Amino acid sequence: MLSLALVLTVLGLLGGLTAYGLWEFRTHQKNLHRIPIRIHVNGTRGKSSVTRLIAAGLRTGPRRTVAKTTGTTPRLILEDGSELPIHRAGSPNIIEQLMVVQEAAARGAEILVVECMAVQPHLQWIAEERIVQSTLGVITNCRADHLDQMGPTVVNVAEALSNTIPRRSTVYTAEGPLLGLLHAKAELKGSTLLSCDPESVSDDELARFPYIEHKDNVALALAVCGHFGIDRRVALEAMYTATPDAGALQAYRVRFFAKDLTFYNAFAANDRDSTVMIYHRLGLKNRPDHPVILIVNNRGDRLQRAEQFGELIASDLDAQHIFLVGDFTNATHEIALRRGVPADRMSDLGHGTVEELFEAVVAQVPRAATILGVGNIGGMGREIVTFFKNRGEEWSKKPLASGSYSA
Repeated sequence: MLSLALVLTVLGLLGGLTAYGLWEFRTHQKNLHRIPIRIHVNGTRGKSSVTRLIAAGLRTGPRRTVAKTTGTTPRLILEDGSELPIHRAGSPNIIEQLMVVQEAAARGAEILVVECMAVQPHLQWIAEERIVQSTLGVITNCRADHLDQMGPTVVNVAEALSNTIPRRSTVYTAEGPLLGLLHAKAELKGSTLLSCDPESVSDDELARFPYIEHKDNVALALAVCGHFGIDRRVALEAMYTATPDAGALQAYRVRFFAKDLTFYNAFAANDRDSTVMIYHRLGLKNRPDHPVILIVNNRGDRLQRAEQFGELIASDLDAQHIFLVGDFTNATHEIALRRGVPADRMSDLGHGTVEELFEAVVAQVPRAATILGVGNIGGMGREIVTFFKNRGEEWSKKPLASGSYSA
């Protein structure tokens, strides 16, 4: 039998932990109340970019604005637009948001714009209901990604994302196909869902961004800024000068001896719909004199995505040659072969070096080519982007009449 002393010790520890939990909860509630406006940005694609754009526009107003992104490289964006990196001891954990709220409150922030970092549905609910308790919501879009955790269908994804809709407030979205579902979820929480039209942003306005931004992202950010009385033109000017996320769609032109390469970093668009959308928006066409070359990178914790990209490169993306790098390349390779991609059009480089990849790519280029990096920015993706960035120059793009882009 347990001794009385041991029982008392255990009870004492439990009591201490309970007391600490209550103290932490009350402290967090006080921090939240010190920040009157809290904007929770969720969605499949574009969360980091939209968070940055909203914060840039709101910084032109009278309220001190702090933002936090979770994307490619997590950052705390301060009221003057400068940034602090967020260092993690282990894997990402939504408890990180408690510290973000604490820091924002300590800095006297009146507005906090925070990107949702939860994926699993129950964690998205906790992130909103227990941690952020937003006063305004944003859902960028609902697409078929993280189906292993939110699926199996895109409808399940939309239901999971709706867990961050605030109660008795307003939520903005650029979602199209599942707009009705989001409307219904918002009504259940006593909130109003407002849809943003991407075509409200002109090609000329979009062309002024120093990187390749998306109309739906800008439309969402402008709608939120307008909600708080920020003039559209003033907000746009601030957005043009804001620091883009590391995963933003950017292009670099590399001249290597007599060959001309234009590389597009689309690694962060790591679901099928977003990747196909970018391919067409860029106006890419695979021609003998100017081929399209794909670099598909995958992370070790994304087996399902590796399989999805095997189907994607077989049915939706026209390319002269496909280079597979990173993890699970065999899965992508096998599925693409079964779907009819000729073996001589694919090269499985696995965990080879970026230099080896570059030499293999150059060997496929006649005189000029467009190279599109897709799949995932993690792992080798960042190395590839850095390599092309250091070797080349940022490439200015030309808006087409349709609003898409051409190299």
